[in-house]
Amino acid sequence: MAQLIVRNLEERVVAVLRQRAARRGVSMEEEHRTILRAALVAGGRTQKTLKEHLASMPDVGGDGVFARPRSTVRRVRL
Repeated sequence: MAQLIVRNLEERVVAVLRQRAARRGVSMEEEHRTILRAALVAGGRTQKTLKEHLASMPDVGGDGVFARPRSTVRRVRL
């Protein structure tokens, strides 16, 4: 396992980490690992790519859903 040393943290960040770890009943080091895992890895794999997010979106209809009614069109003079 690799080790990571984080230096020059603001006292407020350390205090919040300490409180969060105490609420969960774990060490600050374990809480730090949990936060890093949640931020960087989801369920043992990296976060979804944009392509994966788009592919997972439900099919809600065709392009006609986004068509603009003719009554709302206004003339623009250039």
